[in-house]
Amino acid sequence: MEKINTDYLNRCIKALEQSYKLLKTVSEDSIEYEMYRNSLVKGFEMTIEQSGKLLKKKLFPYFPSKRELDKVTYKDLYRHALKHSLLEQGEVERWFKYRDNRDSTAHDYGEEFAKETLSLIDSFIADALRLKDVIDNG
Repeated sequence: MEKINTDYLNRCIKALEQSYKLLKTVSEDSIEYEMYRNSLVKGFEMTIEQSGKLLKKKLFPYFPSKRELDKVTYKDLYRHALKHSLLEQGEVERWFKYRDNRDSTAHDYGEEFAKETLSLIDSFIADALRLKDVIDNG
């Protein structure tokens, strides 16, 4: 199987980590806080999208055709990753929570959404790095 290029995913994760690091250095009532928080939310969204795309590529050998793989929903991708021992149950459940949070951005870019996203960031970064490693190394 051809190696999957995870460079962009890695950049997304690094940008997310940097936004989070900078967010923790400023006051919550500052404009810098808003900027870093906005960057963090966008980085969260981009990392989720990129992770799903690359996981789909990683799972391709387990499907009879690209057409069949393209029919798989986001959450089913992660169920297949569990089925094929690429991820563990707890990881898959967290990815579901991340995706549910991500889906809410289409409806709510307000304060509560940002707070919920922030509450997930530590585990999300760890899980994104782990998924990147799975995609890189199997």
